[in-house]
Amino acid sequence: MITRDLDAFFAFARGVDVDAGPATPRAAFLVAPDGFRLAEQSATDNAYMADAAAFDAQRASAQHRDLQRAISAVLPTVCFAGDPATPDAVFPNNAFGTAPGRSIVGRMRHPVRQREAARADIRAFFRDVLGRDEVDLSAQPHPCELTGSLVIDRARGLGYCGLSERCDEAGAALMHAAFGLRATLVFDLAPAEYHANVVLAVLAGRAAVVCPRGFADQAVADAIAGFYAPRAIVCNDAEHAAFVGNCIALSADTVWMSAAAAGALTPTHRASLDEAGFRVEAVALGAIEAAGGSLRCCIGEVF
Repeated sequence: MITRDLDAFFAFARGVDVDAGPATPRAAFLVAPDGFRLAEQSATDNAYMADAAAFDAQRASAQHRDLQRAISAVLPTVCFAGDPATPDAVFPNNAFGTAPGRSIVGRMRHPVRQREAARADIRAFFRDVLGRDEVDLSAQPHPCELTGSLVIDRARGLGYCGLSERCDEAGAALMHAAFGLRATLVFDLAPAEYHANVVLAVLAGRAAVVCPRGFADQAVADAIAGFYAPRAIVCNDAEHAAFVGNCIALSADTVWMSAAAAGALTPTHRASLDEAGFRVEAVALGAIEAAGGSLRCCIGEVF
């Protein structure tokens, strides 16, 4: 099922068993911020990006190494070299994704990001080293920026796909099939938003973090929060702006976010995560956040 109909989607979702696969990834992959700088094409539809003067390549590199070191404590983490010709490649989950037995290559909207999907080394890693069948969406015309646009409840096989200039309805259908999902809810993001994973996270199938102002229709945000209640964190504006919604569960008992996001997290919401069985782990990523994404954007998942 792929639909915009909230009633139909959640009627189906309530009957789904939590047996679609592992709720959290087996490993992670990163791409180093080599040549880290403002990507002017991406800035045209990413309101979170800072001005060029705010980019500090040396600090971004150091913070990225800290991120790899930190998450390596909970799962194996591979880091590929960056490329100065692809300044946004530090956010690889938009171009490369995985499902059991498959690797998926997305179709990026901007030419500067389309270069990422052509990387032979990352493709070969999944195909030849991990033995994955490749599903290549990069050559078709519909933008579909993988787990930037599509937030997945892996335990249930459910997708939440936010439409923007980075993903259209045809792209959503292609990703629904590529990831082998049981059902996908399609909805419009608010005009200022570019990716669903900035305003929504599903944590190990047990909880959700929702930023209502990121949705064109608040009824969608309310419905998602209601489905995961009482383990739904509904972010205020300060949490939204600090990238609390751009968090990720990398193990059954940890949720990861940037230090800025953790600092903005209200005590009530921190307690709610604790009650859901998650310890908050944070890494300082202020330099990388200048590029308009945060911790979850940096992490590619291997399922």
